[in-house]
Amino acid sequence: MSKLGLIAGNGRFPFLLLDAARAHGLIVVVAAIKEETDPAMNARAAADPDVHVHWMSLGELSRLIEVFHSEGVNRAVMAGQVKHKQIFSSIRPDWRLAKLLLNLRTRSTDMLLGAVAKVLGDEGIELISSTQFLEPLLAKAGVLTRRAPDDQEQQDIAYGRTVARAIAGYDLGQTVVIAAQACVAVEAMEGTDATIERAGALFRTLEAEDVLRTDGQQDTTLRRSLTVVKVAKPNQDMRFDVPVIGVPTIQTMQRAGATCLAIEAGRTLMFDPPAIVRAADEAGLAIVAE
Repeated sequence: MSKLGLIAGNGRFPFLLLDAARAHGLIVVVAAIKEETDPAMNARAAADPDVHVHWMSLGELSRLIEVFHSEGVNRAVMAGQVKHKQIFSSIRPDWRLAKLLLNLRTRSTDMLLGAVAKVLGDEGIELISSTQFLEPLLAKAGVLTRRAPDDQEQQDIAYGRTVARAIAGYDLGQTVVIAAQACVAVEAMEGTDATIERAGALFRTLEAEDVLRTDGQQDTTLRRSLTVVKVAKPNQDMRFDVPVIGVPTIQTMQRAGATCLAIEAGRTLMFDPPAIVRAADEAGLAIVAE
């Protein structure tokens, strides 16, 4: 039986990929990251003798390679977020990772993970697309919810995509939050949900100014709702850092006062699409994929 290495970050992504790989009849060797992977991975392995879990620190690149070699793994996949800020934490890199970090021009996500992928490749371990077993979860094009974006939201989406693609091109982040064609928040190291929360907190501090229209009615200069735009990078490497949304994304949007979500069709993973759409419909949110 063939083996697949799984470098597991946080969240549900590693578990979804693990189940999909097992459905394809693969033995899965999990490199579980102590600082990130859900401890429930142990229970998953206990229930299935063809799931082998090895725990290691984020800084132990040499141990990762040794584990895969000892298990006979020559193909691997990355699934689940590893927080970019971890590179500035107290984690101690081993000699191999330290050498890699010293040779990087920048410590952007693509540069970091691309360098790790090259090291693995040099060791005979091919890093494959993280969506290879999850293509049914890639967003389909079109309006995904009962409600379509209204005219204001469409304008915010158009503007937001321009801004989001620009920052994604610099590998800064993939998400922007827009209101009335103004950028409220830009994602950096904190991740999508934290960016949305920050936008909501900022927006709650703003008092929309009442202005008197020529017909004598009151209006506001700024509509108090947010549009979230999430894109893939211009040259997205599907082996890592693929855009992902889930039900928690919708819940975070609700708390922040966001009413619309725009994503990229075919390049965004939706963890449990029916549940995401159901949660959005219940909240009156619009989701569109283009």
